[in-house]
Amino acid sequence: MKSTLERRQVRFAFAMILPIFALYAILRIYPIAQAFYLSLTDYQLGIRKFGFVGLSNYIELLSNADFLISLKNSLLFAALTLVFTLSIALCVALIMSRAAIAGIGFLQTLIFMPVVVSVVPSAIIWNWIYDPQYGILNYVLSLVGVSPVNWLFNRSTSLYAVLAFVVWRWIGYYLIIFWVGIRAVPETYLEAARMDGASAWRTVRSIILPLLRPIVLLATVLATVNGFTIFSEVYVMTTGSQSAPGNPLSVLTFDIYQRGLVFYRVGEANAEAIYLFLILIGFTLAQFALNRRKRDLY
Repeated sequence: MKSTLERRQVRFAFAMILPIFALYAILRIYPIAQAFYLSLTDYQLGIRKFGFVGLSNYIELLSNADFLISLKNSLLFAALTLVFTLSIALCVALIMSRAAIAGIGFLQTLIFMPVVVSVVPSAIIWNWIYDPQYGILNYVLSLVGVSPVNWLFNRSTSLYAVLAFVVWRWIGYYLIIFWVGIRAVPETYLEAARMDGASAWRTVRSIILPLLRPIVLLATVLATVNGFTIFSEVYVMTTGSQSAPGNPLSVLTFDIYQRGLVFYRVGEANAEAIYLFLILIGFTLAQFALNRRKRDLY
């Protein structure tokens, strides 16, 4: 009777999960498989006949100047986004968790607000801030004698201008993640550290950060994915300069968009998308391996 009941429970569980798996296969697995197949062809939008070219698209991309510039910018942008966003969010979360701050709930809501607001209106507002003639940033700098700068169309400042916007927008998201992790640290550990005379920095380094390792890993993976898949911010804030040859702010997602939907070279666009997919998988696995190695050391 027990064995029969267990089999019925297993069948019932699979019956309930099957529709979800089917939906996931239709919406996720099939598009990925189709993208991989199209990356092996010379398919172009509007042309019905296309042929199998194997790995030619992948090989040609490795010598394509636009792809290499986009790859370099994406790597740099993802690295800077990861470092600045997580560092600031973690520091703010630690300060909020240890200091008695009046109205902390309102302050957290205020910091989290940019995450909720749509990226397009936020990017437009930052465009106004960066405006070389009427922007408030150039106005403030002019008060100390700094000449106006065209932040978004200057080769040396465009990437950092967009980076500042992205960091500002995502700090609140990771702040909440770190805040929840810090609040979950058992109070007995912190009381023991205080009784032993441990300084605030020693408590953070020896107790809070080791216990936050799973949270930090989650935030690192999310920040890496967000950094590599940035599109709307760059598109809205620098439209007009993105299509210029050798544009210093071209990123992989925008280059994929251009190849597939502007120049209709769908095969090349899908090959570039597969490269991006493999890069994200590689970084994610490396982060998990590094976290496992650090855990073993402890």
